[in-house]
Amino acid sequence: MKKKIFLIIIILIIIGVLVPIIFRQRFVVSPKKEEPKIEDSRGDLVSFSISPNEEVHGIVPYEGVIKGGYFFEANILINILDADKKLLKSDHSTATTDWMTSGPVSFAGNLDFTGLSKGPAYIQIHNDNASGLPEHDKYILIPIVIK
Repeated sequence: MKKKIFLIIIILIIIGVLVPIIFRQRFVVSPKKEEPKIEDSRGDLVSFSISPNEEVHGIVPYEGVIKGGYFFEANILINILDADKKLLKSDHSTATTDWMTSGPVSFAGNLDFTGLSKGPAYIQIHNDNASGLPEHDKYILIPIVIK
């Protein structure tokens, strides 16, 4: 009798160990795909009216506030990049407040998405680098979806 109980306990333990191993693949949770986020390593972007991952089409007005000396002669570059971060359209915006500061500066304009391929893309806010030297370049990428 004791041998039967001992054998049953051993079988139950073996089943308890093997079942999770055999069916483990069914219960593995796949990692959640992370949504693209604003790329701003310097923390210069204060605000921008087009939200990350927003769906855009046509001509879209925008407003923003940025700090860190992105302007030259009150201009800042605003580009539209594809998912591979290749330039689709280049434009500029104009400061709406005093631009000769490293503090926050407001800017506004319109982005034209007409005629662009649909899908993931980026808005690039790029400093107007008067020197042209790459070491003085700085930019912010905002992921969007062109519809």
